[in-house]
This record gives sequence, structure tokens and C-alpha cells, in this order.
Amino acid sequence: MEVRINDEWRELLQEEFDSPYFEELTAFVRAEYASGTVYPAGRNIFRALDKCPPSKVKVVIIGQDPYHGEGQANGLCFSVNDGVPFPPSLRNIFKEIESDLGKPIPTSGNLDRWAEQGVLLLNATLTVRAHQAASHAGHGWERFTDAVVRRISERKEGVVYLLWGAYAQRKGAVVDGARNLVLKCAHPSPLSAHNGFFGSRHFSQTNAYLTARGEEPINW
Repeated sequence: MEVRINDEWRELLQEEFDSPYFEELTAFVRAEYASGTVYPAGRNIFRALDKCPPSKVKVVIIGQDPYHGEGQANGLCFSVNDGVPFPPSLRNIFKEIESDLGKPIPTSGNLDRWAEQGVLLLNATLTVRAHQAASHAGHGWERFTDAVVRRISERKEGVVYLLWGAYAQRKGAVVDGARNLVLKCAHPSPLSAHNGFFGSRHFSQTNAYLTARGEEPINW
């Protein structure tokens, strides 16, 4: 199947695109976009992959599904476009960065700047029906994004995986912790951030690891 996506990812994931489950997933997603409001915009479904090709991946952050409110989802997990108010989890991420690195909370929640430095901001499910969280779960996206994580782990080492919350930790279970840095803590949601996300210092640990490997640290 021909999918409009970054050439590096197309080569790496062609087996998935040619699988029957992906054909079924594509038919489901097309029907959803045709029948109602779905986020993100169709052109942004694979934006996390397009913004961060495999050769540039330094850090992987795993989310669950896109924001389902109007104007929020832009194809990168936790990210919103310029001018959009910060959702609670993103605000808590910025609070932890401020505490960990002493960086002021930014004015924009657009995380393109991270993706362009090698941070893959991958949701487990890449689409969602408006105002219905997890409405596209269980239709094949999880299998596809599992393949993304697995192929990165198979082909690259020295990658930092930030696994926030039980869901991300289950999805990242395939990662070889001996060849990469795997950091786990609670999810940044207000429901759990005080159970270990705040004070986790994942951002400084990430940069220390990258620097020790001779890599450029991330400008969070």
C-alpha cells in the first residue's frame, strides 16, 4: 500500500503498510473522517514520523491518543499549535522542565522544536473522534505503533525512551534496556503527576546520557 510518509519510515514500515490489518485500519479511518470530525487533520496523521525520521531519533516519548478537543491535536503527542492553551499534562511537563533544568515555561505548546532535534513524539493511536477519548483504539493503530517502537529498538541503540505511565511502559516493554536508556515514571496527568512525574528529572537525565555518548543534548 502506498502511504504518504517520510521515505525513511516508508522503507522501514512497508511490511506494515502491506499487511491486511493496515488495509482495514485505513478503511476505518477514511470512513471516520468522511462521517464526522476526527483529529488531527488528515495531513497530520503521520506528522510525528515525518518530523523525526529514523536516522534522527534520539528520544522517544509515547502518548496514548491525540487530544480530542477542537484545535488541539497537531500530530505530535502532548503538543498543541501556537496560541492554543496548554492542556494539563503539557503544563505539568513544562513545570517539570522548569524544576529540572531551570528553563522558564514557554509561551507556546508547539513541540515541533523537540521533534526537529530528534524527539519522536508518538501516540499509540494516531487518530481520534472529536470529544471521544480512545474512540479509535482497538482498530489497528496500536499494532502499527508497536511496530514503530520495535523497529527503532531493533535498528538503533543509545536512544532514550521516556515512558510516562503504565500504558507507555507496557508499550515500551520491547525496548532493550541494555542498549538504550529507559526511564519510567508516572504520567504527567494531574491525576498522577504527583506520584512520581514531578521530581523524576527525566529531562536532565536524558541530556546527561546523550552528552556522555557524544550526542547533542535536547534543548527542551
